[in-house]
Amino acid sequence: MIQAYSLYEGSFSVDASKVFVPFDSQKDDPLSRKGSIFVHVHPFLIVAEGGLILCDTGLGFRDESNELLIHRNIRKLGFEPEDVKYVLMSHLHKDHASGMVDFKDGVARIAFPNAEYFVQRGEWEYAFSGDNPSYKTEIFDVIQRSGNLVLLEGDGEIDHQVSYEVNGAHTPFHQVFHIHVGGEHYFFGGDVLPEPEEIFKNFIAKYDFDGRLARDLRKKYWEEGREADWTYLFYHSKSIAVGKGEKKEDGSYKIIDVAVK
Repeated sequence: MIQAYSLYEGSFSVDASKVFVPFDSQKDDPLSRKGSIFVHVHPFLIVAEGGLILCDTGLGFRDESNELLIHRNIRKLGFEPEDVKYVLMSHLHKDHASGMVDFKDGVARIAFPNAEYFVQRGEWEYAFSGDNPSYKTEIFDVIQRSGNLVLLEGDGEIDHQVSYEVNGAHTPFHQVFHIHVGGEHYFFGGDVLPEPEEIFKNFIAKYDFDGRLARDLRKKYWEEGREADWTYLFYHSKSIAVGKGEKKEDGSYKIIDVAVK
């Protein structure tokens, strides 16, 4: 039974400035945003034994009542932010990490006070190593003071449910997660496998730290996971956010949508 949910934050355009601007395909003209790429943002919530697992935390945007969108979306599912046990961070770019902290009324608090935040040590140090507009270090200062940060070293396991692998393809210390809950094997590929369409494209992306490695890993994760019935979580998908591989009559595979409706 699928127990993974998209905490969809919206559709955005982003250009070289690394500013994420809301984009509505019904009224906004993409030609007016030249040089931009267009992405959706899907943090994921997995209902697991002993507590909730959160995969990346979104942009940290707020709704009209000044509540974090990610908090609102968690509550819509019948849970509370305090129910989150693990926050699994693929990397620390601001579109993935800004929801780690709740900045409200001039006060900064960690957004998930009962959770451990799992980050690769190399990614943490890299985020502080230069003036990179993809990172918001004021977020990391709050996390560091909280006592909830767990810095990981290389590949390993968090517990019997969650393991992680460093692949260094999108950022130098980007990591992916394998999460085993309720008989399902969830694979969260972060920005190395952010959209289902990228599985079927043989391309090297300029925005990746190592584009050739990212291309090769997409193929590897797809070939391995479709045979083993993984459930893929696609963070930037414009179509299928939660999907599985399904064999077609001609022997090839396609992605099918298995999201909870």
